[in-house]
Amino acid sequence: MIVCAQAGNVNTGAFDPLEAIADACERRGAWLHVDGAFGLWALASPSRAHLARGIQRADSIATDAHKWLNVPYDCGITMTRHRTSHRAAMTLAAAYIETTDAERDPHDYVPEESRRGRAVTVYAALASFGRQGLRELVDRCCGHAQRMAALVSAHPHVRVLNDVVLNQALIRIEPPGRDADAATRAVIDAVQQVGECWLSGTTWHGMAAIRVSVSNWSTTDTDIERSAAAILRAIESVTAS
Repeated sequence: MIVCAQAGNVNTGAFDPLEAIADACERRGAWLHVDGAFGLWALASPSRAHLARGIQRADSIATDAHKWLNVPYDCGITMTRHRTSHRAAMTLAAAYIETTDAERDPHDYVPEESRRGRAVTVYAALASFGRQGLRELVDRCCGHAQRMAALVSAHPHVRVLNDVVLNQALIRIEPPGRDADAATRAVIDAVQQVGECWLSGTTWHGMAAIRVSVSNWSTTDTDIERSAAAILRAIESVTAS
């Protein structure tokens, strides 16, 4: 049995109760996998590390370096405490593939045979940020998401659908007497057409929503204020038509 838990939902940033899930998995002998694409990095922040409490008990964890570490796409990372299972799942044998007698052959642990040196950019980013820099990046991006939610939620036609606990804000436009899904999608289109910032759309519990995800090291308070202003102008334009 494999149980998949979330650390930082891609839409809301929410975390599953990892400690409780890990307890249940241990009782039943289940493999616990945690998707920590965003949420693993919460561990870098003393004020947010509690969100990922229990993640260290997982059998395997996946995360992305091309999100918060800002390295080139694609750069995913998987960790597991079960080396034998990891190798068995990835090893590919063929007559033309050269092997070595080394204790660890890298191609036994990844899905590709040919790939770029992704580890170089990850190492460079971690060395550049350092522990303090990574903590500041996580805290700054989470603060930006909270600020964005606060600015746009001042509009009477805006509903923020999530508790902004990480770097995601989920926003829905709900003008009275109008189709909220259509209005939300129209606001996304309007903002993208202007080009002040870029927003993506998503569907959350069957509802169209604007997904704001802040993870770039260069984003500033001014960027958030300009982006929020662009969203508010788009709301006025869409709801006035």
